[in-house]
Amino acid sequence: MADGGPAGETRCGFVALIGAPNAGKSTLLNALVGSKVAIVSHKVQTTRALIRGITLEGASQLIFVDTPGIFAPRRRLDRAMVTTAWSGAHDADLVGVLIDARKGLDEEAAMILGRLVEMKVAKVLIINKIDLVPRETLLAQAKAANEKAAFEATFMISALSGDGVGDLKRWLATRMPAGPWLYPADQMSDAPLRQLAAEITREKLFERLHQELPYHSTVETDMWKELRHGDIRIEQTIYVERESQRKIVLGKAGRTIKAIGEAARKDIADIAGAKVHLFLFVKVRQGWGDDPERYRAMGLEFPNE
Repeated sequence: MADGGPAGETRCGFVALIGAPNAGKSTLLNALVGSKVAIVSHKVQTTRALIRGITLEGASQLIFVDTPGIFAPRRRLDRAMVTTAWSGAHDADLVGVLIDARKGLDEEAAMILGRLVEMKVAKVLIINKIDLVPRETLLAQAKAANEKAAFEATFMISALSGDGVGDLKRWLATRMPAGPWLYPADQMSDAPLRQLAAEITREKLFERLHQELPYHSTVETDMWKELRHGDIRIEQTIYVERESQRKIVLGKAGRTIKAIGEAARKDIADIAGAKVHLFLFVKVRQGWGDDPERYRAMGLEFPNE
């Protein structure tokens, strides 16, 4: 436990961000922390494990848990992600519930609000993407949501532009329990750099291939070596389930994998603060979606059924 806090009373606590897929949890987490610690993609269900982002506000250290989106699960991986999301919420000091203002209280949001009733944890309502809908609609959404669950406060924000994020962060800081900081003052995530690097490459994979690649793909960092002159050599493997998917990832004359690698290398270098030499390999691993070891590597519980 690293108490890097200032003199006087410090506060420290965990804030879980929950919501439907694409509600903007990862974008908000990155905005709150001020750095890229979570994968952001227009594809739904891209956050698989609980990613902790850490930030300071005055004498408070806020530890954010970006949970996987909560949705109706169909596959084993889906069930693991939803279970992980709810366990992250139950273990937090405070739960931030994100509603996508464009979708309002749709079926997914209503399901989440219904389950919140049984939770004893303090809750705050965060209506996101407010720049995309009229003010009257936002007020109606806030009223309806507050009638369904007991929220301590309601914030209307745009995670993408940062509008309202500062007010939310300052309010959260006052709600954290008194106690020592759990992480050094300059630490922004407790995910190892290897894991963050794999997440970044997976993000670029989604951005590049859109609908062409199913969710049963994963990235693992096989080697992270700091070279003598300060550069970093990273080797990663992208695993897919079929040979046809491997060809899609590689692209004609290897152009797709090269573009993914270049985009990932830039973002990884920003986080690592060093020049990065990234080498990507693509392998077929059939049935990895049913392999318990892969779930553990992603920080997920393996569902037995």
